[in-house]
Parts: sequence; structure tokens; C-alpha cells
Amino acid sequence: MEETTRIFGIRTVIEAIESNKDIEKVFIQKGLSGPLFQELNRHLKDGNYNISYVPVEKLNKLSKGNHQGVVANISPISFVSLEKLVEDSQNSSTTPLFILLDGLTDVRNFGAIIRTAECCGVTGIIIQEKGSAPINADTVKTSAGAVFNVPICKVNHIKDAVFHLQTYDIKMIAATEKTDDLVYDIDLKQAIAIIMGDEAKGVSNSILKAANYRAKLPMLGNIASLNVSVACGAFLYEAVRQRI
Repeated sequence: MEETTRIFGIRTVIEAIESNKDIEKVFIQKGLSGPLFQELNRHLKDGNYNISYVPVEKLNKLSKGNHQGVVANISPISFVSLEKLVEDSQNSSTTPLFILLDGLTDVRNFGAIIRTAECCGVTGIIIQEKGSAPINADTVKTSAGAVFNVPICKVNHIKDAVFHLQTYDIKMIAATEKTDDLVYDIDLKQAIAIIMGDEAKGVSNSILKAANYRAKLPMLGNIASLNVSVACGAFLYEAVRQRI
């Protein structure tokens, strides 16, 4: 499996979309027009793609060839659907253990979380289609290749995934300092999903309200919070400890 592939040219990007490639992001030159671009635009409107309109100088840096005003990044992995992820977990002999990432944007933290998730036997990782860290060369490297072993799912909205998992009696545990409950006091042997937020804002309020539990780690020093990948690792290994 190769790292993130960058493709360029309007027809090439159209063919990638028609071949159902997992496209991470599409860069389009500002003011681009013409019949071929209109065809591409129709394809893009039919899907939920992450699009950036940029000056031509940006595209020239991204591609050495004749980009025709369009460059796209293709993910190095194939994502799984939420339905398949949950269905597979229900048919497994292992109690489900999911991770939901709410707004995480740092690729190295993402990679570190994937690596720890693989070591802890996580069932799958769920991220949001827009506004989440991409899976690129840095993600692959930081995960030490674990990105190819852990099922990853993209959804339109994390909140929808929360509600979907709850219909299968999978309990949502939001990692947040806005609680007095420690993660050690929660039953992690049941089917669970651990929700981690971004570095700055943490788990969003709407997700906190939807969660079954809120939990935190004890902070004994002067710094009020841990790096998100470290915190996620602590939560995961508490689940592993309880389960073994």
C-alpha cells in the first residue's frame, strides 16, 4: 500500500471519482470554467467532497505537470461504511470497542491514536468527513503502518454515528474534563465507544449531551490536560485492563 497519491488534471480526477476512489481533498483553481470543468463540478456536487478553491500558484506547487486547474489527493486506504463496521462488530466474538474522533485535525496525533488503537484491538475508528485530519504520509508514518490494520469509517456527522451506535446498545464515553467521574469508575467491559475531541475545544457540547458517560483522567501536576493521543491511550488501556 502506498502513501497518499496526488493526481492532477480534470479528466483524471473525473475518472477517479467514477472509479469510487477515496478522495481526501480536491484543489480547484479559482475562477476555473469550461465544459470539462462543468462535468467535474457535476460529479463533485453528487458527492460529499472536501474542496478548496485556490490560486494557480498553489496548484503549481502541488503538481509539476499540467494540472488544468485541478489537483486531488487520494487516500492510501479504503474506508469502510458505518453500517458494515457495526455489522461486523455484532458478528464478532469480541466485545466492541470503538473510537470516535470529534474534530481532531492533527495528523500526527491521528496517527498515534491509530497505532495505539491497533495495539488495543479496537474494532474501528470513526471520523467526520469534513474538518478531520486526513490520512496522508505523516499519518501513515506516525501510525507505524497500523493505519492499514484498523478499520476506519468516515461519516457526515459524528453525532449521527453516536446515535447509530447507541441503537446497538453501544455506550458512548466522552473524554472530558467537564465531569467529576474518572474513567476508572466506568464499566469498560461492555460494548463501548470512546469519544475524543480536538486539542483546543475538546468534545463538542452536542456530543457531550448525547454521550452515555463523561469521564476524565486524574491530573496530579500543574498542567491541566494531556495530549489527545496520550489521553486516548490511557482510556484504551484502562479498557484493556478491565477486559483481561
